[in-house]
Amino acid sequence: MSMWKSHSLATEPQPNLDLKVNQKVVAIVDMPGVPAGTKGKVTLANGFQWLRYSVLFANGERKSFLDGRHIKPA
Repeated sequence: MSMWKSHSLATEPQPNLDLKVNQKVVAIVDMPGVPAGTKGKVTLANGFQWLRYSVLFANGERKSFLDGRHIKPA
C-alpha cells in the first residue's frame, strides 16, 4: 500500500525551541524593525504544539509569535 502524497502547500515543520521567560535570544532572519543578529530577551512563552515566543529586542522592538524560524538561543 502506498503512502499518500503531502499537500502542495505543506511545508517542513518549524524547528522547536524550548525557551524560558527572560532567556536571551538572537534573531536569525531579518524582520521589520529587527535585523538578523539583533539580541533580545523572551518576555512571553506559550503554546502546546506550536511553541511561540514574544521577544523584546535590544533596539526596543517587541515581536510576537516567533519560533525556531525566527530566533535561536543566544
